Amino acid sequence: MSNAEVSRILRDLASEMERRPPESVAAVETPSTSAPTLARHPVDVIHSLRYFSTASSGLSSFPEFVAVGMVDEVQFLHYDSVSKRAVPKQAWMDQLTTEDPDYLERNTEGYQGNQQVYKGNVETAKKRFNQTGGAHMFQWMSGCEWDDEDDTTDGHEQYAYDGEDFIAFDLKTLTWVAPVRQAVSTKLRWDQDRAYNQYKKHYFTKECVDWLKKYLANGKSTLQRTERPRVSLLQRSPSSPVVCHATGFFPDRVVVFWRRDGQELHEQVDPGEVLPNHDGTFQVSVDLELTAVPQEDWGRYECVVQLKGIEDISTPLDPALIRTNWGKTGRDGGLPGPFLVAGSVAGALLLVGALVLAGVCWHRKWNGSAKRPAAGSDTSSEIPEGQKHLLALTPDPKS
Repeated sequence: MSNAEVSRILRDLASEMERRPPESVAAVETPSTSAPTLARHPVDVIHSLRYFSTASSGLSSFPEFVAVGMVDEVQFLHYDSVSKRAVPKQAWMDQLTTEDPDYLERNTEGYQGNQQVYKGNVETAKKRFNQTGGAHMFQWMSGCEWDDEDDTTDGHEQYAYDGEDFIAFDLKTLTWVAPVRQAVSTKLRWDQDRAYNQYKKHYFTKECVDWLKKYLANGKSTLQRTERPRVSLLQRSPSSPVVCHATGFFPDRVVVFWRRDGQELHEQVDPGEVLPNHDGTFQVSVDLELTAVPQEDWGRYECVVQLKGIEDISTPLDPALIRTNWGKTGRDGGLPGPFLVAGSVAGALLLVGALVLAGVCWHRKWNGSAKRPAAGSDTSSEIPEGQKHLLALTPDPKS
């Protein structure tokens, strides 16, 4: 795989972000009205703890190994092969490391071990795919989810090679799923380790969830806050879809949809992914295709944003409120700068950030199609314990 192909994989995985308006475009809020009625449905409060690791070879511009821990989509822990240290990324982690002084050292040692395991996994995968040189990436994701309303849990673990699904754990059957023939031998070997797979069930439903609750408690003022979205209507050109862009909200469990005459639209719309902003909040966009709709009917449309803890925000499709990129349409007389995001994303996505984003996008892509999540690991510390499965890869964290 060439450097150009690696760049293509990262671009593809991050394509949702690259086609969405940058934060600066959505900074001005359009007038909206409260719409406490006609609620679409409640947004489930599902918390998540996820771990992402990426190993690469043949890429001089990327660290050989990068690992991050994320709780509710907020990064709290980082390790890479350059610093060779586990580093906390949130101020609220200070309390945990004070109460558990060995926490960072345990995680550092665990990630250093995993760094070597992943290096071996890359080489094994190259042999499986009959590859020699070139640039290659091997990714791992693992973690758990917890619904704080009904106390249900779920767990996930999966691997990818060069941006494609390689193997994943099925928590219901306690077996492994191999979508490519190169992973079949790994599946057969891992399926035989029934004791370990049974342990995984305990880990995902108990140990990981306990760590998730601990992080939520320590970071309560940050992780369990609510920030109201700012909503803008945007349009690139007169023939482009109108974009309902909500930004600056927290947590990330938002629902954004278009409706006509009070009824939710399922056609004419193109929903986007919820993506992180640089300040720890989130953004999302939903496109509305209006090619066949006369402008006199636009008043029948409105964008609705729902976030638990606040009233619904309803923004009417009024040409005077649409911020554009081509002239004086809209009250603000146009967008602040070109309505393009590639440049701003390229500036913001540093190399390590691109790898993390690629993992997050891959996780969402997998969940959207196969409902097999990815996420973190932990026990007495949360180091992904993958040392046991050499390519075959690296299972979850263990102290």
